[in-house]
Amino acid sequence: MDFKRLANAAVITACLVLPQWALASDKTDVVAAVNQFFGNLGNSTIEKAVAVCDSPVTIIDEFPPHVWHGPTACADWWKAYNDYNHEHKITSPDASLGTPWSVDVTGDRAYFVAPSTYTYKQNGKTVKESHAVFTVALRRTESGWHITAWTWSKH
Repeated sequence: MDFKRLANAAVITACLVLPQWALASDKTDVVAAVNQFFGNLGNSTIEKAVAVCDSPVTIIDEFPPHVWHGPTACADWWKAYNDYNHEHKITSPDASLGTPWSVDVTGDRAYFVAPSTYTYKQNGKTVKESHAVFTVALRRTESGWHITAWTWSKH
C-alpha cells in the first residue's frame, strides 16, 4: 500500500469537504445574527438587537432622517423609529422575515438579503407593507457575526 498516495488523497478530500462545511456553518451563524437583531426589534428594549450591531454601523431606512451612522447607530435608529411611530400615530408594529434570498460569506464578511413584511396600525387602520427587502452586511469578529450595515427597502 502506498501511504504517501493515501495521505495525499486524504488531504485533497479534506480540502474539498471542510470549506463547504465551514461555509454552511458560517451561513447558519449569519442567519442567526440577523434573526437576533430583527427578532428583537419589537421588544420594549432592544439590548439583544443592539448587541449584534458592530461599531460603527450604517443604517438606511424609509423614515427621516433616512440614514444613521456611527457607534450608536442601532440605538439611535431605534429612538428615531419610536419617535416617528408616536408622531404618526403608528401602533402594533410587526415585521417578519421570509426565507433568505441570499446569504453570501467571503472570509470575515457576509451579505444577507431576505424578503420582509411589515404590518402596523396607523390611526387604528391596519397597514401592510408587503414585498419589502431587508439587506444586511456583517463582519465576523472574535465574538461572532456583527451587523456593519443594513437597509430596509419597501416596494
